[in-house]
Amino acid sequence: MAWIAGLWIVNTALLLIIAVREVRRPAKALTWMTVGLVFPMIGFVCYLFVTNPVQMRRDKLVSSHQNPIVLPPLCGHSAAVIARSLQPLSVSSLRTGSVQILTNGMETYGRLLQSIQSAQKTIELEYYIYRNDHIGNRITDALIDRALSGVNIRFIRDGLGSRSFPKHAIRRMKEAGIECRTIFPLRFPWILSNLTYRDHCKIVIIDGKETFMGGINVGDEYTGMKPNTGFWRDTHMRITGESANDAKAVFEAHWKLASPDIPHTPITARNNPESVQRSHPNNEYPFPFGKTERSAFGWEWGSELGTTESTRIAKASSPEDTPSVYIQMFEGNPSLPTPVIREMHFICLTQATRSIDIVNPYFIPDADILMAIKTAAARGVRVRLLVPQRVIPKVAGAASRTYYGELVEAGVHVFQYNKGVLHAKVMIIDGEIAELGSSNYDLRSYRLNYEICAVMYHSDVARELTEQFERDLAEATPYRLEDHVNRPSSERMLDQAARLLSPLL
Repeated sequence: MAWIAGLWIVNTALLLIIAVREVRRPAKALTWMTVGLVFPMIGFVCYLFVTNPVQMRRDKLVSSHQNPIVLPPLCGHSAAVIARSLQPLSVSSLRTGSVQILTNGMETYGRLLQSIQSAQKTIELEYYIYRNDHIGNRITDALIDRALSGVNIRFIRDGLGSRSFPKHAIRRMKEAGIECRTIFPLRFPWILSNLTYRDHCKIVIIDGKETFMGGINVGDEYTGMKPNTGFWRDTHMRITGESANDAKAVFEAHWKLASPDIPHTPITARNNPESVQRSHPNNEYPFPFGKTERSAFGWEWGSELGTTESTRIAKASSPEDTPSVYIQMFEGNPSLPTPVIREMHFICLTQATRSIDIVNPYFIPDADILMAIKTAAARGVRVRLLVPQRVIPKVAGAASRTYYGELVEAGVHVFQYNKGVLHAKVMIIDGEIAELGSSNYDLRSYRLNYEICAVMYHSDVARELTEQFERDLAEATPYRLEDHVNRPSSERMLDQAARLLSPLL
């Protein structure tokens, strides 16, 4: 019996270590202490493996706070307050640029391929998911062609999200002169200490003056035509102007953190371009993608592509028609003591005076964000939350459902999108402020992921995103309080159990 008492003492001491280390995050501490109680000793080992409490590098992108924040007179009071409050958190000072909103994968990939083919000097790419499928091969071949033409290209992928990207594809890129790196690859020693930290960014920078960012990775599913996935609603954007400098600063910080994929290959392909194998030997990159190729790949135009989302491919605003927008860029970085994206969301929510529209696929907020949303509704702000009815993984959807009832009780209008997969990450404040990026409303995005988001101050951008929000609402069902109360008891129990795991999701 003495050994049992000794084990209990040791396990208690380990649980106290967790409590002390996570004192600033009580929910996370409680979750891991519960795991440690259920699985003595093993729980603490899992805590070390998953959370990596070892201090990481505290690199911070230094902001230029000397310049006063001055918005044009057309911007309202809330825009001025939010811009001024967010300045200490932003990558740099308030920038100006032109913004083009992209509301589906086909539109995004078509515009991205055009920009890649037009690149003259540099291309920098950073993706959480980069697949070696039809879309991935198209983009990879376009990159190889530009590299063989003398364009300097750097490519970052996340070790977990892009774990299936094959070595032969990396080798093909490197033979063409493309520099390739991975953030926290799934190999020793990174897998032992940094497994839970992920690079969730989606960034492409062309010639240092054109940036693509938002929610769309590289993969067939984002086109909305992949079998077994179905319709996919997402939002991305293209920014031109000086804001590209901020995106490049984020990319550079992540480039230093990433590790080379494979030993350097001598660059001989530029002298012998025929030595590089292409996935598409005809070297054609149609915009939009041609019907012949879709049929050959087993895709068909579904009825869902007859909606406004697909027709926007031909109606996308030209770069010259996009407005000049004031932009602040934000980087989420787990090595920083301040969760920048969370603070940015909190400030926007608490300073709204008329309306808040939120679209997010993983809505598992912490107590402060939840209270900010509820008190906004209590102040008379119209708050609308659009979430997917279908969430992958299901445990995340179960945890998210536990919040809907109290939000509806607080006066928040909750809608569930039921047409397909909803992956957009957008917030619109007072009809003149828009936030778009890669971050979800969950603890992982706030504290464990590398993320990038932009807050834009312009009524035209806010109006365009609001119009898309209204179109999405036409495909959504209001969530009623009676729906929440009348759920089967088994479903309620499973949802509550999933919520207990929310600090780990």
